[in-house]
Amino acid sequence: MRHAHSFLAISLAAMLGACTVGPNYVKPEIATPATFKEAQGWKAAEPKDELPRGKWWESFNDPVLNGLAEQVEVSNQNIRAAEAQFRQARALAQQARAGSYPTVSGSGSVTRSRSGGTSSTNTNISRTSTLYKLGLDASWEPDIWGKVQRSVESGNADVQASAADIAAAKLSAQAELAQDYFLLRVADERKKLLDDTVAAYEKSLQLTKNQYAVGVVARGDVVTAETQLKSAQAQAVDVGVQRAQLEHAIAVLIGKAPAEFTIAPVTFNLALPDIPVGVPSALLERRPDIAAAERRAASANAQIGVAQAAFYPDLTLSAAAGFQSASFAKWLTYPSRFWTLGPSLAQIIFDGGLRKAKTEQAIAAYDENVANYRQNVLTAFQEVEDNLSSLRILEEEARLQDEAVKAARESVAITTNQYKAGTVSYINVVNVQTIALTNERNALAILGNRLTAAVQLVKALGGGWNVSELDEVAQAPKAEH
Repeated sequence: MRHAHSFLAISLAAMLGACTVGPNYVKPEIATPATFKEAQGWKAAEPKDELPRGKWWESFNDPVLNGLAEQVEVSNQNIRAAEAQFRQARALAQQARAGSYPTVSGSGSVTRSRSGGTSSTNTNISRTSTLYKLGLDASWEPDIWGKVQRSVESGNADVQASAADIAAAKLSAQAELAQDYFLLRVADERKKLLDDTVAAYEKSLQLTKNQYAVGVVARGDVVTAETQLKSAQAQAVDVGVQRAQLEHAIAVLIGKAPAEFTIAPVTFNLALPDIPVGVPSALLERRPDIAAAERRAASANAQIGVAQAAFYPDLTLSAAAGFQSASFAKWLTYPSRFWTLGPSLAQIIFDGGLRKAKTEQAIAAYDENVANYRQNVLTAFQEVEDNLSSLRILEEEARLQDEAVKAARESVAITTNQYKAGTVSYINVVNVQTIALTNERNALAILGNRLTAAVQLVKALGGGWNVSELDEVAQAPKAEH
């Protein structure tokens, strides 16, 4: 009993004297501007104006896009891979937490042995014996220097980083889907434009043939009209290449084989949503990739403590108890009991600088993660500024291009009437029709660029995600499988 009291006293002293080595984590400082440079005149974000939490694409009010985006989350293989990495991180965190508890093992054995010798009368004597043993062994290494605690801190931070990686993968896939979808719709509009153009050119060709038949124009005008028509028809066919590739890309994003997926053309009348833009510092809370980088810095900081704990001695408390007897009948009786208690202390005396090198490696890894975190923040600022400026400039360009389209259409109408009256040649009609088609196509290209920039801005702003989701991940119980 006296030994047991000593054992408990040592255990209590170990726990009371425990301390955690290594630096406590402090979030790296980031210098953030008060406002975005390109946000002048942009709609300021207010709490009620935030993007839909997790479903930012709904702000575009396109039911087909809404349905496709929902499928990305459950079918995209890249997201599934990120979720598998998250489960790995959670399992590793659980392994680290297991170090806080004792290890208990049971054993049982039956050993039969034989020994021999020579008696004083030179007679060979041999003896056979059997030993029955049943026991429990327990050992516990108190976390005196906080090695386990730092490992748990690191594991929890890695779990949160992996959760943020899932959100970043979802956001990236959904943004790519939205861009491909809008470009596909622009391709549909371009096909419709070219089909209408082909119809108009067919009328022009028929008009030219009629005038040639009565000797008003030369054969060359008919050939020119035919050439123009065939060129427009070829352009209409060429649109199908891009549309097919975009449709295939969308199929892969939602986890389907291209042969199993089709998007039917529809009338496209989409208005760009008002995207609320907050202050730059909000990106630290809204961008999952930034949150993942910050959490990895926290994990690396905890690993410094793990490395430094190796410089201190390890205390192990062990105990064993059970029954042991040479007689099976007396095996599990009170007199056959045994127990052992005892602490052990181990300290590395010389390791050729191994622990120092590991500590320096951990510090360097932390510095690397802090640098990556700060670079991610700078890149995020750049992406927001880029897309704010793109939307602002493209809006002005679209206004001017719409005016050019209107003027080109009017020019076609005037020149066609002049041609019918015989005051201008057909080459004048061809020129104004070509200019009109070019301007119509430019207007559609600008629309596609504006939609792409809008999606990229939403992505750059974090897509409605918030870092508070990581707190929910940290508090969630471990899933059972």
